[in-house]
This record gives sequence, structure tokens and C-alpha cells, in this order.
Amino acid sequence: MIETRDLTKKYGDLFALDRLTLKLEQGDVFGFIGPNGAGKTTTMRILATLLNPSWGEASVCGYSIYTGSKDIRRSIGYMPDFFGVYDDMKVIEYLEFFAAAYRIKGPERRKKCDQVLDLVELGYKRDALVTSLSRGMTQRLGLARVLLHEPQVLLLDEPASGLDPRARIEMRELIKELRKMNKTIMVSSHILPELADICNKIGIIERGKLIFNNDVNSAIKQVRQKHIYIVSVGKDSNELAAKKLESNAAIESVELTPEAESIKVTMKEADADGSFIPEQLIAEGFKLKAFKEEEINLEDVFMRITKGITN
Repeated sequence: MIETRDLTKKYGDLFALDRLTLKLEQGDVFGFIGPNGAGKTTTMRILATLLNPSWGEASVCGYSIYTGSKDIRRSIGYMPDFFGVYDDMKVIEYLEFFAAAYRIKGPERRKKCDQVLDLVELGYKRDALVTSLSRGMTQRLGLARVLLHEPQVLLLDEPASGLDPRARIEMRELIKELRKMNKTIMVSSHILPELADICNKIGIIERGKLIFNNDVNSAIKQVRQKHIYIVSVGKDSNELAAKKLESNAAIESVELTPEAESIKVTMKEADADGSFIPEQLIAEGFKLKAFKEEEINLEDVFMRITKGITN
């Protein structure tokens, strides 16, 4: 559905996008991660045929960005991070205006507008003025607008930007619903835990270069060097349990967390299995209260893979 090869955008000596090669299949939800200025918006604008690359190839739904711009625009829904809305219109008027621009006519126009309003849960605001909407509602209205013509591909640039926690959750659930509809979605965001929850693939871009492109589990596996487990047998017994574990040859280090609330156990080998830890403690008479592997989330992955360099 989306394919790029050596896609490059250069401004003078600056590479805004540096030989991006990417492939997304139908139904993929691709989380595009990177600092401001990394090339995310540049990529989306090129795919939306709003910006010409310096060189390289790209196609959307099988259409080349060079020769099939009209077909691409019929096939995509592009939602920029900031977009203007017509404040003096009612919500339904706003959508009908854009439906007319998509050449949706007659009773079908009103039907489509009602359908997308229901999808983004704004039906009860259909007769409200756009200017009366909250930031979260405005974002959902913007998404409703790009869904009017039933695009196969969605390019969502920071759809949760500036939203409060409740509005972010609503936007996340909406993207999940679109995933169930088998849409191919490229979504950028700075709220990384939410991307991990909705995406089957992630790409990390820095200074225009795609430095990681795979699924979330592969990213975690790449950055995890050693298995770390968090154990607790009770605050009063954790110190004694830690001393018992220190003698195990498979364990590299044992540390008590602040106030001895739990024990942090680091294994020597990268693929070591720590399932023996609770077995050993129980055998030695401790009552196990907690045992889990220390989690690595998408924020950890991002911080370890990137270097924090911007253009």
C-alpha cells in the first residue's frame, strides 16, 4: 500500500529525508517515531503528493507519486498536525462542504457525513458551530473529514497533539477501530506508549535516516542486553533473600530497590531464564509476593536506539 525506495528530500546541504526505504502492506498500522525535524512530516507530505522529493521513488496504492498524484489523493486521507477549520460553519456544514469537494452528491453526501460523525462519536455535535468544539473534538472532526471518501490509506501526523488524557484515549480507540476496518495507517506521535498499543510496526527516524523498521517486540529484543527481574518476598525479608540470591552463579548482580521494597536481579547471560529465582526462594522458606521481568517499553527503545541528534 505504501512503498518507498531511496526517497530523499534535500534543502541545500541539509537532508530533511535521507534515502528512506519502506514498505507497508494492507492493514499495517505503522508508528512513525522521531524527534522534531527528523523527517516524519516531510515523508507524509511527499506521500500525500504535497511535496516533491529531491530524488528516489515512492508509490501509494500502486500509484507513483510522480505520475499518479490524482489517484493517490483519491486513495488517501491526510491529516496534518495542524489544520485550519472554518469556525463559522456548523459541524455538518463543514463536512458537507468537503464531501462536495470529493464530489459526493445528493442523499449519499448526507449519509456519508452522518456515518463519519457516528464513527468519531460527534453525532451529537452535528449542529454545533465548529468554533464551539474542544481541541479533542476538533481533531476528531478533522479525522472525520479525511474519512469521507473512504480512503484506503491514512496519513496521520501527530493526531493526539495537544490533547488532554481523555481526548488522547478517545483518539487511540478511534485508530484501533480504523485498524479493524483494515485501513493502512501511518501515524506519527510523541506519545510512545500509545503507539505500542495500536501499531503492528514501528519506524524510528533520526536526521532523515530510518534507523529502525520492524515490530515492537523486535525493537525490544534489539535493545534488551540482559534479562532483569524484580522480586519481592516482603519488605522485612527482601534483604535476606537478596543475600541468598547473590551466591547463584547464573546471576550477575542483586540490588535492593529504595527502602528495600523489592529486589532487582540481573542475569549474566542475555538469554538466561530467571524462572529458577522464585523456585529457589520458595525452597529456602520465603513467601513470594511478586516476581516479574523488568519491562522495556517503546520509550526505552527510542532512547537507546536514537542519539538525540537533530537537523
